[in-house]
Amino acid sequence: MCKTKGFDLLEKLCNIFGPSGCEDPVAKAILENIEGCYDELIPNRCCGVIAHIKGNKKSDKRLMLSAHMDEVGFMIKSISDDGTLKVASMCGGDTRIMAGRRVVISRDGEKTVRGVFALKPIHLLKGDEFDSAATMDELYLDIGAADREEAEKLVSVGDYATFESDFVRFGEEGRMIKAKAIDDRAGCAIMCDLMKELYPVRDTIPFDMYFAFTCREELGISGARTAAHLIDPTHALIFESTAVADICGSAPHTTVAQQGDGPAISLMDRSTIYDKGLTDLLFKVGKEEDIPCQIKKYISGGNDAGHIHKSRAGVKCAVMSIPSRYIHTASNVIRAEDFTSTYRLALAAIKKLSEGVN
Repeated sequence: MCKTKGFDLLEKLCNIFGPSGCEDPVAKAILENIEGCYDELIPNRCCGVIAHIKGNKKSDKRLMLSAHMDEVGFMIKSISDDGTLKVASMCGGDTRIMAGRRVVISRDGEKTVRGVFALKPIHLLKGDEFDSAATMDELYLDIGAADREEAEKLVSVGDYATFESDFVRFGEEGRMIKAKAIDDRAGCAIMCDLMKELYPVRDTIPFDMYFAFTCREELGISGARTAAHLIDPTHALIFESTAVADICGSAPHTTVAQQGDGPAISLMDRSTIYDKGLTDLLFKVGKEEDIPCQIKKYISGGNDAGHIHKSRAGVKCAVMSIPSRYIHTASNVIRAEDFTSTYRLALAAIKKLSEGVN
């Protein structure tokens, strides 16, 4: 049977270890949750999950829904004589978001070692060091080992790490959600919920749907590329999280989206120009169903659509991004209502597509 919808699933998925290249634990949890809600699983070589729900074949549309399972992370690249670790970043090199943060280190997601990111203490800084951010080479991981020999009993070069961060509801009536990996376990949770809603009524849907939980988006979108080639969709809805830049210190013209105003729908970004008909459909459905949604007002970033839209003969793509503060850090923050609005808009749009629109 399909498991529970909603925020419980989001919390479970966010808490799982799953940086790029280590998505198997996330895939396992998703498969457990969607059991009984698909007609078949499509084998693929990139460790993603592709679940197929068969429609009644009255339309030649093939709808792909995509969200990535991986989160930002790090790889252990060396072990120092004093037992500390040096890492390579898989999410950029902004050490300001790392110092003092707890991490979990693993290779398979099962056996884990805990540690903390550290830098030279402030009372030892000299001259220009006060005025510049530390480099990745100056950052290290402290796992409590006394020396190299002790550290090598716990971890190996090539192990992966990601942030350790609690799932927290805060603000008035718990309207805000803080967790690691909201980018993009939120999209994965929404797709699971859509499967639970749509599978029982699949005979009323005139086209096949393919729910692709993809891998390695943070490192080049390879999972979405191979999934799209395998599925050969005509249309695709992509779920993401996007930075909002709505916080203190950001100029108004740099604001990407507003939290509380629903999913941000991109017209274009650095890798995709989105299908006008499909994006117009999302705005029309939002207006008709009184579901808040907004234009993503900044041309930046990219997502699974970057490869999906140019797969094979081309795919009509639209993206719905949950506005997120502090993205690619240990504390992604979203509004609960934006998560719900994204789910509602996607469900309403699929029903509209079922009526033959676009």
